Amino acid sequence: MNTEAFVVKSKKNPVISLGVTEGHFSTNHFHTTHYIDLDELKSNVSLARKVARELSLKYLSNTQVDTIVCMEGTEVVGAFLAEELLKVGADAEGDHTEIHVVTPVSNVNGKLMFQNNTQRLIYNRNILLLLSTISSGTTLNNALRFIAYYGGDLVGISALFNAYTEKLEHDINSLFTMEDIPDYQVFRPTECPICKRGRKLDAIIIHDGYIKVN
Repeated sequence: MNTEAFVVKSKKNPVISLGVTEGHFSTNHFHTTHYIDLDELKSNVSLARKVARELSLKYLSNTQVDTIVCMEGTEVVGAFLAEELLKVGADAEGDHTEIHVVTPVSNVNGKLMFQNNTQRLIYNRNILLLLSTISSGTTLNNALRFIAYYGGDLVGISALFNAYTEKLEHDINSLFTMEDIPDYQVFRPTECPICKRGRKLDAIIIHDGYIKVN
């Protein structure tokens, strides 16, 4: 594994950047050629505010958001995103002055769910889904299913990094895409060409980083 990370700057705002490490990585769902380090964008308050401002631009003119559903540790960005959207609502007729930011939990079977006290913030509400990374689409599609199950009306999908190419009802609004990392690839574990060449995994990607395995 090449432990020297390189930096990719956002085309929308060069102040926003992420670190990328090449290698052979595994997650719960797929193998990939790169580890995308987004933790600083999610935890650094100054950067998270800038990220939220850029993501908000798509929704300012014509999208009413009642609830932001945050996945994969994006709550800080989600809170600033709500703040940006409320700035417009406060100046408009028929003030829209409330946006809730919620995070689902997993039950004993690993399925996503909302607790009783947050279900009312989903049912019949305009939902903006916010994710950290969209690669294989597994987490995204699980999130879309449970939002629909709880009666939410999806009005947008945002992500810090998007490598998903399947067509959806809503375009994915993201800061970074595969165009920013041209060699980035994702494979099903059983179809991974790196494995077929006999190369072992370098690391397993977890929520807050990765763990080297050799």
